[in-house]
Amino acid sequence: MQFGSDNQTGASPRILEMLVQANDGFTHGYGDDQWCGRATSELEKFFGCTLEVFFVATGTAANSLALSCLMEPWETVLCHHQAHIVQDESTAPEFFSGGGRIVPISRRAGKLQVHHLQRYFKVQGNEPPHTVRTAALSLTQTSEAGLVYTPEELSILCRSAHEHDLHVHMDGARFATALAALGCTPADITWKAGVDVLSLGATKCGALAAEAVVFFKPDLAASFIHRRKRSGHLVSKGRLFGAQFVAWLRDDHWLDLARHANAQAKKLLERLSRFSAVSLQWPCDANEIFVTMPVGLSAFLHDSGAEFYEWPHHGLPAGVNLSDDEVFVRLVTSFVTSDEQIEQFCGLIAEFFLNQE
Repeated sequence: MQFGSDNQTGASPRILEMLVQANDGFTHGYGDDQWCGRATSELEKFFGCTLEVFFVATGTAANSLALSCLMEPWETVLCHHQAHIVQDESTAPEFFSGGGRIVPISRRAGKLQVHHLQRYFKVQGNEPPHTVRTAALSLTQTSEAGLVYTPEELSILCRSAHEHDLHVHMDGARFATALAALGCTPADITWKAGVDVLSLGATKCGALAAEAVVFFKPDLAASFIHRRKRSGHLVSKGRLFGAQFVAWLRDDHWLDLARHANAQAKKLLERLSRFSAVSLQWPCDANEIFVTMPVGLSAFLHDSGAEFYEWPHHGLPAGVNLSDDEVFVRLVTSFVTSDEQIEQFCGLIAEFFLNQE
């Protein structure tokens, strides 16, 4: 009953098989190998354009190094108030940029919207060198509340950002499940919408440790090779990344994995909807479910072996407040989530309420 995170799974067998294949023989190091070359070519087909692609092992490295190419130490990046880059990366973007600041601009909204940008610039003012200069907007797909940005929403946000001379970064740790939910092309929610650089994560969708920083504007990538090397994120055996992306992209394997994760989330949500004391707080667009439940139920589930995370209260929708006997939690399904896990989890919920009668 593992609903903690989709990064807690192992790797897809198909990706492991490709890693074993790539392990055989000799290649050049540091990403100058046939596997990374093939992965880059496949990513260009995937997005339908020419790219600058760099592989790293972690999402923190991908986000922080990408953002460091977009801002100077005296500049800021705007983001959602729950964004991973501001809440969960231990100031890594600030560190890698030499002091740049991450500024959250939403207030308990599920997704960033244009009015958040407009409000920020209205309040911020512009008196250089005294006021901080804003360099970029970072969007998370899927969002921190498990919501998916549509191509239209992204186009509006990117257009507004560009009108304010901002670059647009996308944290795509769950890009695959968002894309599977939308049913559009990868281009529709990236460069065609106005995204300049994407941190593309495969780790949460079947890979062991494989992230790609994808620049749709090659000029923005000029310093990346030095930043990656200086930060210790240039891996000698780069084929370990390339092989995973080759397998991930081949025959739309990523899509099969993402669709399964999303479908299992819908199954879990349908079962949870039968319990009136378990209340959905955000729509389930992809593979994350955010609910409130009794504190006692949460404790019982954890004690029975279920894994999921309590979520901070600022992640609740505006106007929703918890009572003393409630807890806000996140449940995440993955490419290995089984019907049996869902049945066992919901069976425990039923058992808990039966025992309360």
